[in-house]
Amino acid sequence: MASIGSLVLMIDLVQLRREPDFVKEALSRRGISPSTMDEIIALDVEHRRLLQEAERLRAEVKDLSRQVGEARRNKDTATAEALMEKSRSVGDLESAASAKTDEVGADLRGRLLLIPNLPSPEVPIGKDETENVELRRWWPGMEQGKPEPVYAEHQRKPHWEIGLELGLLDMESGAKIAGSMFPLYRGFGSRLLRALGFYALDQHMGDYEELRPPSFALTETMMSTGHLPKSQDDMYAIERDDLWAIPTSEVPLTSMLRDQILDPKTLPIRYTAQTACFRREAGSAGKDTRGLLRVHEFDKVELFAYCLPEQAEAAHADILARAEAMLQAFGLSYRVLNLCTGDLGTSSAKTIDLEVFSPGVDRYLEVSSVSWFRDFQARRANVRYRTEDGSTALVHTVNGSALAWARIWAALVETGRQADGSIVLPEVLAPYLGGKTVIPA
Repeated sequence: MASIGSLVLMIDLVQLRREPDFVKEALSRRGISPSTMDEIIALDVEHRRLLQEAERLRAEVKDLSRQVGEARRNKDTATAEALMEKSRSVGDLESAASAKTDEVGADLRGRLLLIPNLPSPEVPIGKDETENVELRRWWPGMEQGKPEPVYAEHQRKPHWEIGLELGLLDMESGAKIAGSMFPLYRGFGSRLLRALGFYALDQHMGDYEELRPPSFALTETMMSTGHLPKSQDDMYAIERDDLWAIPTSEVPLTSMLRDQILDPKTLPIRYTAQTACFRREAGSAGKDTRGLLRVHEFDKVELFAYCLPEQAEAAHADILARAEAMLQAFGLSYRVLNLCTGDLGTSSAKTIDLEVFSPGVDRYLEVSSVSWFRDFQARRANVRYRTEDGSTALVHTVNGSALAWARIWAALVETGRQADGSIVLPEVLAPYLGGKTVIPA
């Protein structure tokens, strides 16, 4: 790679050059030390110096070649030979300078690829998930003044025990087939999972174009979202084919319009997709391994939008509202969290999480992350729009889960459990369950 060029695979280097103190301060809130950024800035200066030197030497070789030709036309063999010798010498210098430029450029690019997005000002500063800020809660009947629900003893049974008891979930067979943390749903449990996906896609139909993307993606596609190189240990790789099992359909949706220049009149462009999602959870060994709390494969409906910068806030609010509306339709209690800088994903400028309360495990479970990425992903995917003056600018991307089904399944089974051991499911799912909303004991 002779030049970093337009740097379509990293943070805005132009902004770093123009506003180094601002960028360093913003990234320091995400744990990136100013000294790290100073090293990158110095590397960028060196890379540009080497580029100029290589270009100067290249121009000198070209000029010497012209002089050699001129000397030969004048039958001046001695001068031509001398110039050729000098050209070879300068050419060696140019080759060395180009090689050094490539080396420094690769180093710069590698470092920049590990730098996260700048956090939005409204993102709270914190070290990890314990410092996320709760914005609000919702529970059935809240609008009518009812207090938060008190769950009965029969609802306090964990979903993996309920699933085994009613023949809905078979973790043992899943482990036998694929290893631990790969669930196998059975009978009505499998039908419930299918119903959730159909219901969600129907809710988004018309406003979001439904896609069914591949479940595998090329390395370049994974780079576009920022999952690579940062999170490669948490993903499944098929090295022989340079493919990765997608951890979310955000990955293929972000690359749908890669390397394109869009008409701003078409924005926002909205997509939705349900896919299987695969995550190795390498950093979570030994934690939350019971039932569906943390699994290697799960189904999820994703909402995604390419938009103009001024459309991003409304696009983010729309996805969040859709996710919340479904949780309310399911009658599940949930809370809304503003993720702090220490819990923010690499590519995200701002993320709002939705967590449902699951009484059988007595805890809140994350079921949706709604994120605004500014132009971070668009820069990596090189997705632009044509501005009024004829130039181009990067779009913004927004996405969110609506919803991730494994934990929704768990919360529904636990919350809906009755004293006789049967399970009552939300009425909104009846059309997708053959009219049935009760799983008998």
